[in-house]
Amino acid sequence: PGEKQLHELYPLGTEQSDLRLLRSEKFWTWRNFFLRVDDVFKFLRPLRIQPLRRRALEAAERWMLERVGEGSDGLAAVFPAMLNSLIALRALGYSKKNPVYAKAEKDFTGLFVDDPEDFRIQPCLSPIWDTAINVIALAESGVSPDHPALQKATDWLVNKEVRIRGDWAVNNPHPQASGWAFEYNNIYYPDTDDTAMVLMALRTVRPKDPQTLDAIFRRALDWQLSFQCDDGGWGAFDRNVTTEWLEDMPFADHNAILDPTCSDLTARTLELFGYIGFDPNHPAVKRALEYLIRTQEDDGSWYGRWGVNYIYGTWQVLRGLRAIGQDMTQDWILRGRDWLESCQNNDGGWGETCATYDNPGAKGIGESTASQTAWAVMGICACGELDRPSIQRGLRFLLSSQKPDGSWDEQQITGTGFPRTFYLKYDFYRQNFPLLALATYVNRRSGLGHRPGFYRCDYVGRVTPCAPDRFWNEKIKPAAMRNSI
Repeated sequence: PGEKQLHELYPLGTEQSDLRLLRSEKFWTWRNFFLRVDDVFKFLRPLRIQPLRRRALEAAERWMLERVGEGSDGLAAVFPAMLNSLIALRALGYSKKNPVYAKAEKDFTGLFVDDPEDFRIQPCLSPIWDTAINVIALAESGVSPDHPALQKATDWLVNKEVRIRGDWAVNNPHPQASGWAFEYNNIYYPDTDDTAMVLMALRTVRPKDPQTLDAIFRRALDWQLSFQCDDGGWGAFDRNVTTEWLEDMPFADHNAILDPTCSDLTARTLELFGYIGFDPNHPAVKRALEYLIRTQEDDGSWYGRWGVNYIYGTWQVLRGLRAIGQDMTQDWILRGRDWLESCQNNDGGWGETCATYDNPGAKGIGESTASQTAWAVMGICACGELDRPSIQRGLRFLLSSQKPDGSWDEQQITGTGFPRTFYLKYDFYRQNFPLLALATYVNRRSGLGHRPGFYRCDYVGRVTPCAPDRFWNEKIKPAAMRNSI
């Protein structure tokens, strides 16, 4: 009925509109194939000719029930899947009083925020991601590795390691489970991005139990390595899920069902490897470097899959390349730096909008934000020459826009969930990344580079503790510190 329709979603109205999915102009395409098969199924449904339908529904139900149960804060712990699971459970006959439905509904309403400003629904929660970045920013800015807050945070992160083989095991035969997810509880979907960030956080804090943390590093590094895809890059949740024709299905979720490799995740993995002393000549590193060379844009930038957008991707690649020991004066690397400098705003900051995913021609254009300015400053710092005007102007922007309480304001969205579909506003980004950028500059200026870590990897699958006490208890010459991780 008309009163139940969401007319505001259809500016031209719904009554006379043809809302069917459009076919491709060419006769033979995967899209047209799937749409015609869908038409066949719709034709057969009234005739009750539905081979395998019951078995398919039962299999789908079993799969869903496992993933809305204990260990997960809802299906995939993300809004679209959680909402669809509620609809599916009701369609399958589950009452609202059923314990399964009740848990799924409770998890879903846990995303609601009802405060004096407004009512809104969060797309997901990001405690593991936020905690890891905050630990890194605090440690790099000089907070002691023995500080109780950092100890408590890393203890919490250690306890969040995923120890079951989730859906990733379908494409990845790696026998031992590890990794970290994005949310509080999402045991079926750990990801390589959170895992790399968590490991970079853990290395900065003095462990209470070095042997336990050694085992975690060995296990997690092997797990992370196992996700390198055939093209040399890393995706987030899976391995080699890049079959493009799958996105031509009518239910392809806004063409966001794949998990393609991306430059930002690949570079973050290299950043982790560099900090723990991973062999830069290892085949996995060489393949990753070749991938980054291939994926560089003509103007020198890199696409940002999980942050907005080319500023994010370019910063992370430059930071990863420096960490793994690349010569940062190579022409292809300096082209990335030069691109960042080319889009600096007159106020000294950087900004870019989500619209760049629809229109790459708008890359690097936008009102200056604290987080994106921090990324750009760190990217340029990675190439050296700390006295470059772009760095100094960027730092002045951050310092001049800082509030008296030490925080920054930022209304813009700078996080990416699914390009062109689903974006994320991380409230911590406007705090932790500016702090990390300032710390990065100060540490580089002093010759420190990065705060020393508590773990070194002497070869694949083996992590050994280093002795960072000397870094904190002795005065080390800058040249020596520059080569220390």
